[in-house]
Amino acid sequence: MSKHIAQIITSYGRRYIVRTADQHTYEASTRSKRTDYACGDWVQIQIINAEQAVIEKVESRQSLLYRQDAWKSKLIAANVSQLIVVLAAVPSPSEALLQRALIAAEAADIRAVIVLNKSDLPETAAWREKLSFYETLGYPILELSALNLSGSLKEVLQGETNIFLGQSGMGKSTLTNALLGEQIARTKEISAALDSGKHTTTHAQLYDLDDETKLIDSPGLQEFGLHHLAVADLPRYFPDLRDLMGQCRFHNCSHRAEPNCAFKAAAERGEIRAERLALLQKITDELSA
Repeated sequence: MSKHIAQIITSYGRRYIVRTADQHTYEASTRSKRTDYACGDWVQIQIINAEQAVIEKVESRQSLLYRQDAWKSKLIAANVSQLIVVLAAVPSPSEALLQRALIAAEAADIRAVIVLNKSDLPETAAWREKLSFYETLGYPILELSALNLSGSLKEVLQGETNIFLGQSGMGKSTLTNALLGEQIARTKEISAALDSGKHTTTHAQLYDLDDETKLIDSPGLQEFGLHHLAVADLPRYFPDLRDLMGQCRFHNCSHRAEPNCAFKAAAERGEIRAERLALLQKITDELSA
C-alpha cells in the first residue's frame, strides 16, 4: 500500500471520492469517525486497491467555507477562491441567507459574486432593485436567464475555484448542467452508484470546467449559521461598517445603548443603513447567546 496526494471531488459526509494527479478516482473512507474534510480538500491517502483508499490527513488549506450553529459545524468547501451566491425571484429567495453567506465569505477571504438567475421572470424587478445595494458594497451582480445561461457566467468563473451556494430551487444544478454539457451525465452515473437512494444534490461535487477553472456545486441551504465567528470581528466582515471599527467610545461597545457609538451615529446621519446595523446587532446576539 502506498501513500499519495489526492483531492476530494465528492463529499457524502463520511464517504468521499478522491482524485489523484493522474486522474484516478477512489472511493475513500477515513480511519475514524472524523468528518472534518470538505469537498476541495487536498488529502494524503493510502491506496488499498484499484477502487478504494483511506484518507490519512488533510493538507493545509488556502480557504475554508463553513457554517456553524449553536450545536454543530458543517464544512461546505475547501480551497475555493470565489463564492457564487445563486438567487432567483421564484421560489422566494432568502435575503438573510445571502447576507450571511457574504459575511462568511468575507471572514474566509473568499471573493463573492451574486447571480440573479431566472432574470426573465416578471418578479425579478423587485429583487434587481433590492440587490443593487449589494453592488454598492463591491459585490458584482450577474443576471442570467434560461436563454443565456453560460456565456457571461463562464467569464466570471474563469481561472477560479468556484462554489455555487443557495437555497434549493434557485437553479444551481441547471447552471451547472449548462456549464458542463455532456460531462455532467458521466459524473451523475458515478454519484448515483455511491449515493444510493438520494438525489445527486445531497452532496458537494467538484467539476473541472477547464484546466484552470473548477466548480463545486453544493446542496441547497435554508440557513447559514455564523457561530464560528468572533463578535469583536463581525463589523470587519461588513464592507459598509468596517471603517467604523475602533471609533466607538468603548472598545467593547455593543452598538446599542452606549454613548458615543460610532455605528449608531453613522446610522442617524444616514451614512450607513439602519437595517445593516440591525443585522450586526442580531448576529451579535446569536453569537453571544
